Amino acid sequence: MAKLQREKVIRAALDLLNEVGVDGLTTRRLADHLGVQQPALYWHFKNKRALLDALAHAMLAERHTHAVPKPGEDWCSFVTNNARSFRRALLSYRDGARIHAGTRPSGAETANAEAQLRCLTEAGFTMADTTYALMTISYFVVGSVMEQQSAQADGVERGETRSAAAVSPLLAEAMETFDRDGSEVAFERGLSFIIAGMRERLQR
Repeated sequence: MAKLQREKVIRAALDLLNEVGVDGLTTRRLADHLGVQQPALYWHFKNKRALLDALAHAMLAERHTHAVPKPGEDWCSFVTNNARSFRRALLSYRDGARIHAGTRPSGAETANAEAQLRCLTEAGFTMADTTYALMTISYFVVGSVMEQQSAQADGVERGETRSAAAVSPLLAEAMETFDRDGSEVAFERGLSFIIAGMRERLQR
């Protein structure tokens, strides 16, 4: 019964998150949403940070569909598919990247992390290179999603803001390229650079 109650709180918090965002998601507002007294939430979560950590793990459990390598999948395909899946999971909820930032694997995620480490080390990467490659990809995904969600929350097109500023022709061209291509292309190009660096590192 306790487990069901905890899951109910998490589900309600995720629904409320999409309505009010992480800044508006308070334990008081969540308690009102659930129709309970605020102290009742402390049975499961001692503070808001604990609640947000639980939401971050719930997002991945629910939406991160390519967290481990598929049978026969090579390291490059896995890293690509994993990063795309991770990005979709964070984008699936408002402020998903902000909530996830700073968390560490727990529960079932520890087994997933083990499988990811094994995939790269068995491909020939050192443990140090494996660790920092996965960390770099994670930072890149979280950062790119945070930028995208921040722009969406502002409700302002980046191109409109930038056009008013006096910039050099070279910088103007760069900003025009980014605005034209959009977040999806920017993510894929950035990911391709990381993977190219990993491939070169492995060949050394």
